[in-house]
Amino acid sequence: MRKVEMKLVYARQIAEDTIEMKLEDNYITQIAEPGQFIYIALPNFTLRRPISIADVDREQKQLTILFKIFGRGTASFAAYEPGMIVDCIGPNGNGFPFDTDKMEKVLLIGGGIGVPPLYYLGKKLKSKGIEVTSILGYQTAAQVFYEEEFNQLGETIVVTDDGSYGEKGYVTDIITDSFNFDLYYSCGPTGMLRALTSKLQDKKGYISLEERMGCGVGACAACVVSTKNEQGYLKICHDGPVFPAKEVIL
Repeated sequence: MRKVEMKLVYARQIAEDTIEMKLEDNYITQIAEPGQFIYIALPNFTLRRPISIADVDREQKQLTILFKIFGRGTASFAAYEPGMIVDCIGPNGNGFPFDTDKMEKVLLIGGGIGVPPLYYLGKKLKSKGIEVTSILGYQTAAQVFYEEEFNQLGETIVVTDDGSYGEKGYVTDIITDSFNFDLYYSCGPTGMLRALTSKLQDKKGYISLEERMGCGVGACAACVVSTKNEQGYLKICHDGPVFPAKEVIL
């Protein structure tokens, strides 16, 4: 992890208030792993913004990020134009662990802007011969993105809260006993993760937590999660953002 200047290659809107960007550099793109994030600085804003890594092309030295426009900070970032320099720290955090010798089928469950980090993970798993099934949850049809990309990894089920696209309901409504998988990975809002880990409490899985951060490097305690073991509280930016599903209290 170190501070680098990444060049913006392109930016485009891919869904309602959702921006996809490709950034270029010679460092982060060569070592970033699924589940990690970059910490970007924006002019006139004190705190950096953590954004998950959605994909990496090591040969082209490009990294893909997706983010939603929530306020002035992300709105100003969305207005960046190709060629501009993005001040980043990264790659940050611990990514998704996986042992391809011990699994054949994996279930990916993403909610909203928690979907992006699962795409890079899914690509890695598929390249190792792992069968990937994905369940992607969004609030409404206008917010759906990356369905085609996930379809290229394996069976993909899209769920919307209002039923305006795909299945109606929540991601937890879709998971039944008919699903056969060795391990699950998930990223999304805390409420979704809480319901999911409760439903899959007998299954082994890993979850990536979305959280506002202060320093982003573990120096403060602005982002913490309680654990079920002697470790007590862990810092999401430093010890996570990925944790074993059975070890954290949501």
